[in-house]
Amino acid sequence: MKLLRVGIKGNEKPAILDKNGKIRELSSQINDLNPDNLNFETLLKLKNLDLEKLPEINNSTRIGPCINKPGKFVAIGLNYSDHAKETGAKIPTEPIVFMKATSSINGPNDNIVQAKDSKKLDWEVELAFVVGKETKNISETESPNHILGYCIVNDISEREWQIEKMGQWVKGKSGDTFGPIGPYLVTKDEISDINNLNLTLKVNDKKMQSGNTKNMIFNTNFLLSYLSKFMSLQPGDIVTTGTPAGVGMGMKPPVFLKVGDKMRLSIEKLGEQNSKVVSE
Repeated sequence: MKLLRVGIKGNEKPAILDKNGKIRELSSQINDLNPDNLNFETLLKLKNLDLEKLPEINNSTRIGPCINKPGKFVAIGLNYSDHAKETGAKIPTEPIVFMKATSSINGPNDNIVQAKDSKKLDWEVELAFVVGKETKNISETESPNHILGYCIVNDISEREWQIEKMGQWVKGKSGDTFGPIGPYLVTKDEISDINNLNLTLKVNDKKMQSGNTKNMIFNTNFLLSYLSKFMSLQPGDIVTTGTPAGVGMGMKPPVFLKVGDKMRLSIEKLGEQNSKVVSE
């Protein structure tokens, strides 16, 4: 299933794509795609629906973030060796974990807002997974039973705030609009091999990033098990798993986003994001 939320910002409705790619409203079944509903019981209920009997929503309707009000937005840093190399960092021996503020969450095609004092705005196409049930101290072999599905994240990063302002990375990762998610939450049954998906990102139609999830240092099952040793995770929590090489910071000389730039991100089987940088 491909689940999504559509409508004006702050008033989105839950929806699903039918077999013909039409958007069907789910409001008669669930009130939102939020922690109360993002579980395996809900998926079973939705799986048994006759989607063609649900109201159709115009495909031109705005697509919002595919999850509303997750409890956590966890991120993994330097999880592709080529990205670590381009930034001059050592290959991590354990996952580097940080948080993005949930207030950074943005629609997949919404504008990215560059703050007045931002000088080094950067892009990162990433695969994210969404937790589907209470998770604490699980083994790697148990992880698949706790993952509800997957989505695209653009881990927008302000590099000066992240690296030069001291302290933790969270400052450079949490600006409003710095966390586009979606367009869809794709349930795991639609992905035959999560460890072999192509990722790409273009800026103004120039390809900047091209990678494959098989090159992740730590895969999704390992990451969920690892995180569960340090914190419990709940339904709806998002974990974004790192980016391949090709970020602006890694170029010589570095290249950063500016007002008017357009980004296009895609991950195989998970859809596409299109966003534009605007001034504050």
